[in-house]
Amino acid sequence: MASKTSIYFDRTKELKEFDDTKAGVKGLIDAGILNIPKIFVRPAEDLAADELNSSQRNNIEVPTIDLSSIGDGNRRKEMVNEVRIASEEWGFFQVINHGIPTSVLDEMIEGIRLFNEQDSELKKELYSRDRAKNVKFYTNFDLFASQTADWRDSLMLSFLDFDPDPSDMPQVCRRSTIEYIKHVKRLGESLFELLSEALGLRPNHLSSIGCCKGCSLQSHYYPPCPQPELTLGIKEHADGSILTLLLQNHISGLQVLHQGQWLDVRPTRGGLVVNIGDLLQILSNDKFKSVKHRAISNGAGTRISVPCFFSGHATLLDKSFGPIKELVSEANPPRYEEFLVKDYIAKFLSSSLGNKPPIDYYKL
Repeated sequence: MASKTSIYFDRTKELKEFDDTKAGVKGLIDAGILNIPKIFVRPAEDLAADELNSSQRNNIEVPTIDLSSIGDGNRRKEMVNEVRIASEEWGFFQVINHGIPTSVLDEMIEGIRLFNEQDSELKKELYSRDRAKNVKFYTNFDLFASQTADWRDSLMLSFLDFDPDPSDMPQVCRRSTIEYIKHVKRLGESLFELLSEALGLRPNHLSSIGCCKGCSLQSHYYPPCPQPELTLGIKEHADGSILTLLLQNHISGLQVLHQGQWLDVRPTRGGLVVNIGDLLQILSNDKFKSVKHRAISNGAGTRISVPCFFSGHATLLDKSFGPIKELVSEANPPRYEEFLVKDYIAKFLSSSLGNKPPIDYYKL
């Protein structure tokens, strides 16, 4: 018993020392480490399972949906069907020709790179684990709750209704973020229309219940890892949002769990990844699937990803939440009990990404 206790306290001490630097994972790279600290090393059984899975990997790709001609009646019907199949069978798809200029995407990525590669003292001013802060820099929101730490640093920018206060945002990525958010809001509205139609509902149904309200950007910076085979960029999880839109740079890393295998979601120039979150799986009464995904580490270059989580916080926090009534019948009864979104979010934030997902608490 004593040895277990001493191991536990050594780990806690190492976590606290790492967190107290406020320099994140990039701080370790800047210090010139050759071996990653033990807090990042995954259990041997997880590493062995990955080795087995990697030998079975194939070239199946997540669906790609072309959003050009979205106003054309016939093409729109095809698009709705493509969205429906992808949401039911994959929970993931990529969109191209979505209307956001490539220059806006590039500038968003560049802004996040500049933020993470600026003088560390400037970043430290924003370092925080205070959940009430809408703008903060940190490493692993679940650092002290997880079994192993992940190889990434994050900048969170949270907005109640896509209306950021510029003065709160880091100057180095302020302009690019505000421009990006403007475009993402419009794209989100279009996607929620397609998703509504794919569920057999009116185009404005999901937006009318607040799905388009409130978002958070959690920009992730994954520096090259000296031992990428021992750790992950972000551990296996499903998103607790309604919908996630992900921008990523040219470095691969994102993987989705499909039919028991980890498949790469390769970056597409100008494309964005869309995935169903747990809250939309609940709203759809399990018609749409929120699936597990992760990011692997690499030693070749810096990966940057910018997930935008649509969570409807502004309007949904204190409201009763559950399957959409129009999707429930005697033949298809509700599969989840009703709950408050704020309780769901509290469960999500108080646990580790690798633990029991909050969605499981509400299954009937």
